[in-house]
Amino acid sequence: MIRLQHKTYGIREVFEISSGADQIGLSYDLIKRITDGRKFLVRFVAKSEQPIYGINTGFGSLCDVEISPDELGLLQENLVKSHACGTGDIVSKEIVKLMLLLKIIGLSKGNSGARLETVEMLISLFNHNIIPVVFEQGSLGASGDLAPLAHMSLPLLGLGEVWYKSKRVQAQEALADVGLQPISLGAKEGLALLNGTQFMSAHGVYILHQLEHWQSVGLKVAALSLEAFDGRIEPFDHAVHAVRPHSGQLSAAKAIRDLLDGSEVMQQPKKHVQDPYSFRCIPQVHGASADAIDHIRTVFETEINAVTDNPTLIASEDKIISAGNFHGQPLAINLDYLCIAIAELGSISERRTYKLISGQRGLPPYLVANPGLNSGLMIAQYAAASIVSQNKQLCTPASIDTIDSSNGQEDHVSMGANAATKALRVFNNYRSIMAIEMLTAAQARDFRTADSSPILESLRKDYRTHVPFIENDVVVQPLIQKTIELLS
Repeated sequence: MIRLQHKTYGIREVFEISSGADQIGLSYDLIKRITDGRKFLVRFVAKSEQPIYGINTGFGSLCDVEISPDELGLLQENLVKSHACGTGDIVSKEIVKLMLLLKIIGLSKGNSGARLETVEMLISLFNHNIIPVVFEQGSLGASGDLAPLAHMSLPLLGLGEVWYKSKRVQAQEALADVGLQPISLGAKEGLALLNGTQFMSAHGVYILHQLEHWQSVGLKVAALSLEAFDGRIEPFDHAVHAVRPHSGQLSAAKAIRDLLDGSEVMQQPKKHVQDPYSFRCIPQVHGASADAIDHIRTVFETEINAVTDNPTLIASEDKIISAGNFHGQPLAINLDYLCIAIAELGSISERRTYKLISGQRGLPPYLVANPGLNSGLMIAQYAAASIVSQNKQLCTPASIDTIDSSNGQEDHVSMGANAATKALRVFNNYRSIMAIEMLTAAQARDFRTADSSPILESLRKDYRTHVPFIENDVVVQPLIQKTIELLS
């Protein structure tokens, strides 16, 4: 069992806990923080002469409506039920499980006032792999991810649907099967569950973790394309990048040099003086995206370790403050930025694919024998271009939009949830674009007779055990899908 601690979690660690087989529990320190926070909340409410937002008042524009003490639990349960109005596609189980873990981490800090029983119920869902059915649409990314977190929270009350043993079933059925009883919520708990940025954060964690692998893959495929296009190695010389020393640029140039070390193709005399930008500027473009992604990673690592519900308990100062930590703007802006960073990796990849099929530098048009009778990889490039164009459309920022809600009480929202779902789509599109480049680069490289570098030769040989060289036209889609799987 993994005992969660009061510490700073990184994206990789959170992802590994969420996707691993180990069950989780709470350390003694976290149990104490949760119980102390709850005791403070109860004492504060008992002595307060003023209403406290969301604890003994209504929500949003109903914040001035006071609620009687005997209805505080019902208030919280009504909140969860009324806010569960998501629609659209179903969020993947991997991302919902991340949402559960991030919510557990957030509530465990003791600044939310949730009961230990409630946090332990979330842990039980996580450990029994009872994954709430959550929908993509419905969150404005301010006041927290209200609708998706409401769907995540319904099973605590025995409501809603869950994924359990590979089936979509009623939550009550899954709880009964593992011997769990639904809980009733106490004061503030519904708000603590629904406020927060865990929908946006989970999407960011998922994408950023995958990108650790896919950024490396992107450079390997780019190097293979450069070799297949009979490119020049000089633009990757360290001295060039040392005079413009952006971190990502330096790293990308070194990665290409290392990948091509020992390549006979790259050492051959060249007839061409320069390569097109999509080859020559790999360090500058891939490096800029890498620097952006590194920055975005720091923002998300701050967020996943933060308290993002409202109101916030500050026991050390004897305060409960209603503020705005649920506002998703830090994530929304950076999710839009992430869309741009990923889309540019896809854009330059498609340009390399286009050059490889263009019949230049001794390569046959569309990389197939007997072009005319065969179309080769002509339409594979069309597909990549189509996906790149869609990514450009998806890069329209969500974070600059806002719509007045709750009778004007919530008059500026982040739209970060929309930024999150489109960032995921841009990332998945990028995987397809990269697969098409890999298919094209391997095909083009097979027309070269000079030796490759050891690293790229190993990559190509392994690839060819799964995806064959195209002699004559074949159905290409299965090859693209297989390539996505192999690159993953």
